[in-house]
Amino acid sequence: MLVNTKVFGEVEIADDKIITFDNGIIGFPDLKKFALVHDVEKGSDAGIRYLQSIDEPAFAMPVMDPLIVKPDYNPQVNAELLSGLGDLTEENVVVFVTVTVPRDLTKMTVNLQGPIVINHETCKAAQVIVDSPDYSVKFHIYEILKAQQAKKED
Repeated sequence: MLVNTKVFGEVEIADDKIITFDNGIIGFPDLKKFALVHDVEKGSDAGIRYLQSIDEPAFAMPVMDPLIVKPDYNPQVNAELLSGLGDLTEENVVVFVTVTVPRDLTKMTVNLQGPIVINHETCKAAQVIVDSPDYSVKFHIYEILKAQQAKKED
């Protein structure tokens, strides 16, 4: 399937790579089909990927692996909220958090309270709310990423 995206132009997305959110995502309940895309030049290890809507090609949300910026991230999620994803195991579960990238990059944050959980075997996903004071909606990541980049360059 060809999708004309706002961020990447026209991209081809295999049908078996389409991720379905039965309940949509927070703030966009009508958007149910997505694909993960990334900047090919930077590679998939660049950190930030985009959850690209298939339903609304102009909508793409930056996401990243929370362990990159918070290695001890391990929220407790009510199993009932994930029941529609199929049997989740350490091998088939992928977790992302949304990234907010303002004009002032020093204020870049991730939302640790609203993780996106994907079963990559079933391509089913859900965004859930974590009710824990340990995780912030606006967890600042600029200094963390800057320090990690400095380590790589050493």
